[in-house]
Amino acid sequence: MTIECDELWSFVDNKKNKQWVWLALDADTREIVGVYIGARDAAAARQLWHSLPPDYPSLITLSR
Repeated sequence: MTIECDELWSFVDNKKNKQWVWLALDADTREIVGVYIGARDAAAARQLWHSLPPDYPSLITLSR
């Protein structure tokens, strides 16, 4: 089981209100298994992590 994470940004209402969309995808099925919308910081990454189904975080391996 492999998860790929990525983020993208968009303006909401005006250019001063940039929001980030964080996505976690299952690499095999391409299914979105986690999502978070908000800032682009460590707290947001933790929120994405907490949005994953329980089976995914139990299999931890990180790479860049």
